[in-house]
Amino acid sequence: MDTAMTDKPKPEGLALLREPFPANQISKLPKPTKQQTDDVKANYKQGIRCLECGQWHHPKVVHLDYVGHAALTNRLLDCDPEWYWQPMAIDESGLPKLSGTGMWIRLTVCGVTRIGYGDAEGKTGGNAIKEIIGDGLRNAAMRFGAALDLWHKGQLHVDQDGDDPIDYSHKQQEANEAAHNKERAFAISRLSSAPDLAALQTVWRSIGAMQKDQAVIDAKEDFKGVLQTEATSAALDGDGIPDFDAKEPTQ
Repeated sequence: MDTAMTDKPKPEGLALLREPFPANQISKLPKPTKQQTDDVKANYKQGIRCLECGQWHHPKVVHLDYVGHAALTNRLLDCDPEWYWQPMAIDESGLPKLSGTGMWIRLTVCGVTRIGYGDAEGKTGGNAIKEIIGDGLRNAAMRFGAALDLWHKGQLHVDQDGDDPIDYSHKQQEANEAAHNKERAFAISRLSSAPDLAALQTVWRSIGAMQKDQAVIDAKEDFKGVLQTEATSAALDGDGIPDFDAKEPTQ
């Protein structure tokens, strides 16, 4: 059989815009609560350097998957090299007119125009404008189906008869593994932020089931060794003789 006849044709145009984004183009966006943000502002040490998003924030922040401005622009160009967006209103200076803290836009792809809204999400100055444009493009592109699976939290697809949901058990397994990896990274990040052995022990007692994860166990032992070395160095007096009065927290 000619494989060229059986291969599924590559999506083009608006159909390509609905194709799922690869994992390497999906970013993590931290969404802290107001209380979490206030806590870190009040005490910088209450935050951690996150292994998922690379930002400094409260250790219990929830992350959302999203497609960034560059990845979306790349997809739009693949769909239609002549795509463009326009603000829905212009101010007296000829510049895009804001509506509150955001802006309504029209996004045109393959001759089809749909509306979206972008918000600055508390940012100011030039960063606010860039955030508004990027957020507006994501919002309008979602109306075309772009990254729709990241916006939706339920079951989007059913089988061809429209009766039974497609079996996504492998997807659930992947989601479970991703959740475990996220919890592991969070535990390791907390352990690595411990300033001394006593704090390390406190963190270790608080991570629950992660105490059985070998990667977390190895990380704990590594950090313990580093902190023990630091404690020993700090216990030495000026002539290099250990200060035996210095008590090291036990593990």
